[in-house]
Amino acid sequence: MPKGLSQMAVPIGVVLIVVMMVIPMPTVLLDMLIAANITIALIVVMVSMNVKRPLEFSSFPALLLVLTLFRLALNISATRLVLLDGFAGKVIEAFGHFVVGGSLIVGIVIFTILVIIQFIVITKGAERVAEVGARFTLDAMPGKQMAIDADLNAGLIDEAEARKRRHEVTAEADFYGSMDGGSKFVKGDAIAAIIITFINLVGGFTVGVIQNGMPAGEAIQTYSLLSIGDGLVSQIPALLLSVATGLMVARASGEGDMGSSVTSQLGAQKRALQVGGGAALALVLIPGLPKLPFLVIGGIVLFIAQRAPSAPAEESEESEAAAIAGPAPDSPESLMGEIRVDPLELALAPDLIDLVDAAGGDLLDRVRSLRRKIALETGIIMPPVHTRDDLDLPLSTYVVRVNGVEVARGQAPPGTVLAIGDGLESLPGRAGLEPVFGLEGKWVPAELRHQAELTGATVVDRASVIITHLSEVVRANASRLLGREDVRALVEAVRRTHPVVVEELTPALLSLGQIQMVLQSLLDEGVSIRDLVRIFEALSLAGKNTSDLDTLHEAVRSSLGPAIAAQHATPEGGLPVLTLDPRLEHSLLESLRPTEHGIQLIIDSARAEAVIIQSQRLVEAAEQQGIAPVLVCSPQLRMPLRRMLKLSAPRLPLLSYNEIAECTFRIETLGVVTDAEALAA
Repeated sequence: MPKGLSQMAVPIGVVLIVVMMVIPMPTVLLDMLIAANITIALIVVMVSMNVKRPLEFSSFPALLLVLTLFRLALNISATRLVLLDGFAGKVIEAFGHFVVGGSLIVGIVIFTILVIIQFIVITKGAERVAEVGARFTLDAMPGKQMAIDADLNAGLIDEAEARKRRHEVTAEADFYGSMDGGSKFVKGDAIAAIIITFINLVGGFTVGVIQNGMPAGEAIQTYSLLSIGDGLVSQIPALLLSVATGLMVARASGEGDMGSSVTSQLGAQKRALQVGGGAALALVLIPGLPKLPFLVIGGIVLFIAQRAPSAPAEESEESEAAAIAGPAPDSPESLMGEIRVDPLELALAPDLIDLVDAAGGDLLDRVRSLRRKIALETGIIMPPVHTRDDLDLPLSTYVVRVNGVEVARGQAPPGTVLAIGDGLESLPGRAGLEPVFGLEGKWVPAELRHQAELTGATVVDRASVIITHLSEVVRANASRLLGREDVRALVEAVRRTHPVVVEELTPALLSLGQIQMVLQSLLDEGVSIRDLVRIFEALSLAGKNTSDLDTLHEAVRSSLGPAIAAQHATPEGGLPVLTLDPRLEHSLLESLRPTEHGIQLIIDSARAEAVIIQSQRLVEAAEQQGIAPVLVCSPQLRMPLRRMLKLSAPRLPLLSYNEIAECTFRIETLGVVTDAEALAA
């Protein structure tokens, strides 16, 4: 069915149902609608039996309301025709005469039995199951959400799978809540059927005797049979929908439809089938009982039992135990899971588990927030943090590992907060260090937090200390966390919005591996890779002439120049810079030599040491004034000079003239790096 037509089918149908209640209908059309009503009810029953999960038929509660309204509209239309014409179509007439044998008493008894079955047995049970299912589903919802969050933080699922599972949990709660209310439609329908039939009986007798002047017996025979026929025609689809409601709310989670589940589960119980068939044959020995029915039924059951596969109880128990225990410890699946190295891992000492406890710890929530923050700052998707306890760690200790290697360690004693500042001698506690900036502080009892704040100290809780440390570790190791699959995902994300940029770059000019190395080199220098479109455009231009990593790297930095300069600008709009002495810079340019590890500075150790010492002095002098300077040099010299200064002056960023050429910040020169000491020596 076309999408537009399917969207309009239900609204149009509801409008027509309302029209049916007001406008008289011809008997031919009424017969067709009654047949459609029975057929639709039968289809709904079949669908409810064949769905594997109730959520596959999530529209059932709304459909139940529409079909109930449709059936009541048919009741009104049939009642109008019965009272006006004494005839309501062939279908109702057939049910009134043929189905119940033309007997009013038989019709009333059958109608009453159908109502009792629907109202007392099926509807009551379905209503109770729906109520309990809705309550249990809503009660279990927080636990399911926490389990999804735990799997996400442990790295067992990704963000897309987590969103899918959360949607399923919410949809399940909505479905059972709707079914709890939808079962009331069925209950009300059964009550309405009794009342409508009683009104039809009284109204038909009154119309026949008073209005049409018919004898009492003839009026009862004519109108009452039609009223009973109308009730039976309505009650059969109502009974089918009651059965469908019971099937939907009573379904348990399974992998197959109801028919497959029932036959497979019954067929698996070979011993039970043998006992049942034998018992049916044994009933033949009772005097007076007909032998043929029990012989036939018992023989059929024994034949089915003979064809059923053997499944000893011991074997079944072993298979269930194996399924619960999972794969064997030495199986390839188990070993592959154990040898897998997590990109990012946070190990906690046993006494720090309260930080991730669902009852009160918020560390996992902060980790999720950190992932968004890191993505916005660096442009990489931080991998899920595998948080676990480690019995080998000393108490109060946490460890951060990147690709299985420990890169950071810290303390977070339980029941304490970290106070950073002076004047903490009067407070009890033990000395500690802020792990990122190395600030001295003291771990004081949490109940003394207010007193520590009164001394002017900055008070940080344990989870904040760990998260701050973890975020710094992620920034420092961003290049190691950017894998080939991550690069592929980033490329595909750009392809969706800027397909031409990606098609021009890869694989025609650069491979994913080369793009990965360029992005990693940018991250190593603290450059955000969020602006992938501009990065890829710069790589496309430079990649047509060279595949040298240093050249590609500098081309990207030149393209991102204003953004890089903005990272180091002061709030007042200034850019504090250190420059190289022109003679030194010219000399260093002449010392550049290509090697297998890129362009390197080939100078004597005395001159290199003098440049390093002079740079360190200028940086320390600026930092004492609260200023973080950058060193500016020529583009050809920037990368080799950074390699030389990386270990001795890691906090000194290096920018090229190209990167600051278009920036709008005020250049503030703080000093000039020379090698005067080396020349004097």
